[in-house]
Amino acid sequence: MTDVSAPIKPAATRMDAHSPGLALRSLVIGLTAFLTVVDLFATQAILPSLTRHYGVTPAAMGFAVNASTFGMAVAGLVIGFFSPHIDRRTGILLSLAVLAIPTSLLASAPNLAVFTALRVTQGLCMASAFALTLAYLGEQCSAMDAGSAFAAYITGNVASNLVGRLISAAVADGLGLAWNFYFFAALNLAGTVLVYFTVGRVQPMHAMMPAASPLAATIAHWRNPQLRAAFGIGFCILFAFIGTFTFVNFVLVRPPLSLGMMDLGFVYFVFLPSILTTLLAGKVAARLGTRPTIWAALAAAGLGLPLMLAPHLAEVLAGMVLVGIGTFFAQAAATGFVGQAAAENRGIASGTYLACYFCGGLVGTAVLGRLFDEYGWYACVAGIGAALAAAALLTLALKR
Repeated sequence: MTDVSAPIKPAATRMDAHSPGLALRSLVIGLTAFLTVVDLFATQAILPSLTRHYGVTPAAMGFAVNASTFGMAVAGLVIGFFSPHIDRRTGILLSLAVLAIPTSLLASAPNLAVFTALRVTQGLCMASAFALTLAYLGEQCSAMDAGSAFAAYITGNVASNLVGRLISAAVADGLGLAWNFYFFAALNLAGTVLVYFTVGRVQPMHAMMPAASPLAATIAHWRNPQLRAAFGIGFCILFAFIGTFTFVNFVLVRPPLSLGMMDLGFVYFVFLPSILTTLLAGKVAARLGTRPTIWAALAAAGLGLPLMLAPHLAEVLAGMVLVGIGTFFAQAAATGFVGQAAAENRGIASGTYLACYFCGGLVGTAVLGRLFDEYGWYACVAGIGAALAAAALLTLALKR
């Protein structure tokens, strides 16, 4: 992605690292990612308000809000399976356009069951666009700049966590819960417009891929120990991330911290350092190797966990900063690794990775939500630490 005024040509993504168009390309890639997944975690900023609105427990509301990860896991598998036969540009456009429908309907969801179903539908649309964009980048970027392209995309994902939560908190606080969802539906349509003008048509993927069936390609990826480990790492990363940034909301609004809704939105400036550091993930992984990069990122996240147990806001925020930096940095490195380790059928590999990644989010919500309701925040943080440790062990299987 290079020019916001003309369709992207395949050759245009193969830039020299010092090309003046590289920064613009990264900006477009990041903005596309932002508008694709901005709905995913923005709703977490208003979790306490939604919990009161529907009259349910934190675990129940957390599961409903994060049910989008189930839709994303399913869509990741389906899109990956049929990826060789899907036109990238058309698929991304349709996914973002349709996404606006369930987003707007959330404004009038009558009960938690309908709310959950709409979140699942959102996930289906978001993951379709996400997986197809990752496949597009993996296929159209040269090996030299693929890491930077993936890092830019994940950085847009990070930015959506910050800006999306701020917008959600501000709109809900000023205009009410319903207008929050109408506003995000408009952002979905803005993403459609951006993709229309920046993503060019490319050669149909069935003509570029080997003749092996999608099922055979999927099995081959699972037999690859490095890819299998990367899929597991993705699972553990979102497991830990979901546990941290879903249930810390309830800690922040309770005594002794007792933050209000708008204050809760401003808390998510903790993602600002992650936006800056994640852009470096591709270069760091290329220089140091994937394993040291992921280990360092996971260590940073682990250091943040005890800080979030403190009764003082400054220490809790510092812990959230470290967890955000560590998980997103590890996610960017793992995503880039999958795109390079899968020599063939990268769309299927990306879809499988995303399915595992988002399954981790769903399982993390269920498991850690139960721990939070039954045993409290300390038990939830212990579960997050176990997920980070599992990711570190799986990283042993990755090679340069």
